Amino acid sequence: MTGVMHGIADRDAASYHDRIVSGLRAALADSAREPDPERAVAFFTAAARTSLGDDARLARPGALKDGETHFSSAGVFFVAPCRTHMILCAEQGFGPEQKHARIAINDSRPGHTVASARPALVPDTDIDPIFRQIQANGRAGCSSYAPVIWNGEVIGMFFAACKARRMYDDRDNRAHDLFAAAVAPTWIARGGAERIAQLAERLGPWSPS
Repeated sequence: MTGVMHGIADRDAASYHDRIVSGLRAALADSAREPDPERAVAFFTAAARTSLGDDARLARPGALKDGETHFSSAGVFFVAPCRTHMILCAEQGFGPEQKHARIAINDSRPGHTVASARPALVPDTDIDPIFRQIQANGRAGCSSYAPVIWNGEVIGMFFAACKARRMYDDRDNRAHDLFAAAVAPTWIARGGAERIAQLAERLGPWSPS
């Protein structure tokens, strides 16, 4: 029986590895043909949204409470040049009213990720002391965060979130960090620094709401 269980675990691990590699490879190939920085990064946020997590966990007790419907989302908050706030880009699963939404650079979990420059996993947001709902059309039950780093500086924060609690685990968080590592050169090579400066200027003065 032990040998059978190990065989199942090995197959599951191989399947997961294939899904992550396939998603990352496709995002790299698609983004290579896209000159616009935000649209190029959107291939990675879309891939993370569909690649991370395990649908089998939806059936676990406590994943969804009565009346809740599962959803998933992803995006990158890029740091504005003034480094007081971040601007949402390449988002997936958000309503149009939050296009280029802004949050403080020290805001809750995203801010903690920028400050620590380390990935973080929140399996259950109900019991996380610093989680705050940012997505207007739904509160996430589970979330993963990964810093976007270029030349040793955090230039953004890549998040993935979903309604079902404990949908992501440490393996997902590590894979997510790989997606974030690919986002940094993709963004910079296409003039992302200039794009975020233009966005910040166009959006005007910012202050915490």
